[in-house]
Amino acid sequence: MKNEYKHTKTTVSLINYHFVFCPRYRRKIFNIEGLEQRFKELVIRECGRCGIEILAMECHVDHVYMFVSVLPTMSIPEIMKHVKGATSLQLRQEFPQLKAMPGLWTRSYFVSTAGSVSAETIKRYVGTQKTRP
Repeated sequence: MKNEYKHTKTTVSLINYHFVFCPRYRRKIFNIEGLEQRFKELVIRECGRCGIEILAMECHVDHVYMFVSVLPTMSIPEIMKHVKGATSLQLRQEFPQLKAMPGLWTRSYFVSTAGSVSAETIKRYVGTQKTRP
């Protein structure tokens, strides 16, 4: 896993998010043969187009885990919109078992932040700034 700082003209950043999201009604869609592979292909393509770096991605029978790195200009809801939006319609068109679903994903998701240093390290760093020479 790479943990590299991203550079733009005006920023240097390291913003990593851990996402978990589910299909509607926790349907076990990843038991459908070929669906997981196609889902990953679509996500990789969309994330590449949007500048979202995928650090890790795994699918369980009824949910997805993603660990991504983004620029500070991209919001959390925007990331989910890209990932869910790029996959929902396409997968429902390609897999007949999903055609009857009005939407593939729930609107909800879990997200947490993760960086290359722990919260304790940051607290210690900030706490010692006044005492530095």
